[in-house]
Amino acid sequence: MEAILNYFETIPSLHRGIIIVGGLTLFWIIEGILPLFGNHYKKWRHAIPNIFFTITTVLINLPLAFIFLKSSDWVVANNFGIINWLPEMPLWLYTIIGIVLIDCIGAYLPHVIEHKVKPLWMVHVVHHSDHHVDTTTANRHHPLESLIRYAFTLIGIFVIGTPIALVMLYQSLSVMTTQFNHANIKLPKELDTFLSYVIVSPDMHKVHHHYKLPYTDSNYGNIFSIWDRLFGTYMKLNTDKIIYGVDVFPDEKENSNIKDLLIQPFQKYRKPTQTPEA
Repeated sequence: MEAILNYFETIPSLHRGIIIVGGLTLFWIIEGILPLFGNHYKKWRHAIPNIFFTITTVLINLPLAFIFLKSSDWVVANNFGIINWLPEMPLWLYTIIGIVLIDCIGAYLPHVIEHKVKPLWMVHVVHHSDHHVDTTTANRHHPLESLIRYAFTLIGIFVIGTPIALVMLYQSLSVMTTQFNHANIKLPKELDTFLSYVIVSPDMHKVHHHYKLPYTDSNYGNIFSIWDRLFGTYMKLNTDKIIYGVDVFPDEKENSNIKDLLIQPFQKYRKPTQTPEA
């Protein structure tokens, strides 16, 4: 564990980029072998806006990592934050607790808030307006959302007291996990269900991308499914009933256009409607 943390403490930007590209490539290939909804859509054309937003996310996060570093150094030097106030523990347990807490404060919490606060929902809707959810959808976030998520992670560093090694390790795990649970892949039902008790599995997260409430406002988890189960936001829906997208932005052509997606947050507030049978 010490060797892993030492690596992520000084992980080069190139290696972080390799993790993103490597994950996309891996799950893209698996999608071709075990597709959930088939490959009837034009994958390369569909990927263009999603890859654009992946690039903007990287361009925003890489330079701001310097603030993460300085903040993490400060909390460690000043023995500040939850995990620094806990009794001494094995390094593996320290690492797990840190990552689980970052997942809550830096991912689950802002995700819920984005769905509940009107201006933030209009920023987040760029992610939901994808009509063909696959591994490229994982990083389909408006640049404003990248800043919002960054701010919550920064708050998490101070609240939790995480060293930079844990922050970088978490972000790397987060990238791979979200690429996995957004991927258009069909796992054996028993395996997917088993995984969903620990991490956010593909079938579990696909429910979140159903186009109407209450399913849109469920299964917010990023890496760990514990938060949805603990806070009552976990829901099930058979994958054959899932319709991707969001009903208040139904135009697939508009939702595939980078220019339209960039101005989407500045349109009048819209919220998904309730599924009658829910």
